[in-house]
Amino acid sequence: MEKRLNKVVSWIQEKDYDMAFISSTENVFYLTNFYTNPHERLLGLFVFQNADPILVCPSMEVGQARDAGWAFEIIGYEDHENPWEFIQGSLHKRDLSTVKHIAVEKELLSYARAEELMKLYPDAALVAAEEKLNQLRVVKDEAEIEILKRAAALADYGVEVGVAALKEGVTEMDVLAKIEYELKRKGIREMSFSTMVLFGEKAGEAHGNPGLRKLKEGDFVLFDLGVVLDGYCSDITRTVVYKSVNEKQKHIYETVQRAQQAALDASKAGTRIGDLDLIARNLIKKEGYGEFFPHRLGHGLGISVHEFPSMSQANNDLLQEGMVYTIEPGVYIPEVGGVRIEDDVVITKDGYETLTKYPKELQVIS
Repeated sequence: MEKRLNKVVSWIQEKDYDMAFISSTENVFYLTNFYTNPHERLLGLFVFQNADPILVCPSMEVGQARDAGWAFEIIGYEDHENPWEFIQGSLHKRDLSTVKHIAVEKELLSYARAEELMKLYPDAALVAAEEKLNQLRVVKDEAEIEILKRAAALADYGVEVGVAALKEGVTEMDVLAKIEYELKRKGIREMSFSTMVLFGEKAGEAHGNPGLRKLKEGDFVLFDLGVVLDGYCSDITRTVVYKSVNEKQKHIYETVQRAQQAALDASKAGTRIGDLDLIARNLIKKEGYGEFFPHRLGHGLGISVHEFPSMSQANNDLLQEGMVYTIEPGVYIPEVGGVRIEDDVVITKDGYETLTKYPKELQVIS
């Protein structure tokens, strides 16, 4: 934890910023090991050039912050209190009377909270901290990768449960409920995102909404799910067919599977990220489905289910050892159905490793 904080301190010293104010749940967790969802309440971390940091959180969560290992000052506040009044007093003790630059998460900081900062220091400029925080979080250490592996194994289990629940007449929501029930029995409190189970033509929607559609013979079944484990996310997609499969379905599936494997094969340190997307996309185009692959190849994965880097064809950044991301090409044909195959991937010194292990050959479930 302190190593991560020290990197932020070194950065603001190098840039000659007076302080950083970090307020997103994910980045506060990354820098403090304290994970909380404060809802509308203020959560914040102040980091300074030459003074100990300050954590701000509701009073009812101060004990959790201490249990997480936070050894520095905590400003706790009750719901009827204004935390900014306490913050002002604490900053005054640090002799921060003249502040010219405050690094913040510009994409996430609300206008109201930016105003509160500017009330404290009217002459200060707010500068972006996102790029630095993304650089810190994009390369995972061994402990993070170990958690992500365990989270991926639970995602595999979720698909296994979902496949086992398939029977004629069952609804998407029936299967979804079974998946989440069995994962909760494993100790999972939170999914990475809303679990997706889509049957038949609904699998032709890249981000469809599960409902009461009943399973029929010949349906594609698309599962997209992930869990949150110890503050880190997993994300898997698998597609199967129920009872019988036609040649068109086989061709779509094999095209997506080949595209995903081609992108996996190119995954190694030093590869331009955008090239992975193009490798998969060009293969899908060659098979005649280019217009039916509407999204980027994948996304970074870690504390957030979607984080840096974006695995789009426009990304010129290079893969680095320790990066974790998804590879998830798809083909979605409206009113017919679709296929997506997604794995969580970590770049290793020798190439890559897929953290999700559920089989990817075409399965016809009887």
